[in-house]
Amino acid sequence: MNRRDVLLGMAFAATAPAAGIADTPEQPAHDSLYIPKAHLVEDRKLLHDFMENYAFVSLVTAAPTIRITHIPVLLDRTAGPYGTVYGHIARNNPQIQTFDGHQQAVIVYQGPNSYISPSWYAKIDVVPTWNFGVVHAGGALKAITDRTALHDLLAKLIKTNESRYTPASTYDFSKIPDSYIGGMIGNVVGFEMQIEMLEGKFKLGQERSEGDRAGILKNLQTAKQDPSIADLTASYYEFLKKKA
Repeated sequence: MNRRDVLLGMAFAATAPAAGIADTPEQPAHDSLYIPKAHLVEDRKLLHDFMENYAFVSLVTAAPTIRITHIPVLLDRTAGPYGTVYGHIARNNPQIQTFDGHQQAVIVYQGPNSYISPSWYAKIDVVPTWNFGVVHAGGALKAITDRTALHDLLAKLIKTNESRYTPASTYDFSKIPDSYIGGMIGNVVGFEMQIEMLEGKFKLGQERSEGDRAGILKNLQTAKQDPSIADLTASYYEFLKKKA
């Protein structure tokens, strides 16, 4: 299933009570994200599915200053009440100072987004908006320094992404010489974060009329999309070539 299909499925799922839209009249207390009632999603499986589909995240910490690192992560759905997130960053990254088991972090899973034109609605005397899906996971960061545990984390992360993005690949991490892997492991620090706070915000027009939702889905199929990573890479290579 491609990501557009995932997004369209979420658009329908978020319109139903089973998707976890809160019954309370006001947004419940959340630690990191403003979520109107209509956009709040609490269904844990739906949020976990989203987190696995958009697993390149922003790791945000606030001590001693606000710092953000962009990394791929793994989710263990069964570890703790909301799951546990695993990842690693460079040893030279000052953010490792927060991996003490006490300092709080927020991991932001950013899904697709799109401009929504008023011309797509059944009634067009309205203003445009921007639709998106996002999940925030919060908790305390704990360092993974044991070399065997860190090696296993790297192996699982690589295997997960190889099978997802390059299923025909013959790459085998286990065959990389220990002399190389040992040096690489020495340059990174792993972390685990048991999720204590899980927030989902799907602003996908689910609160609008049936006619408006139909217009959104129809026009998203043909709307101009932002440049892909392939487009960005090619244009930047061309920029570097001209600068040389």
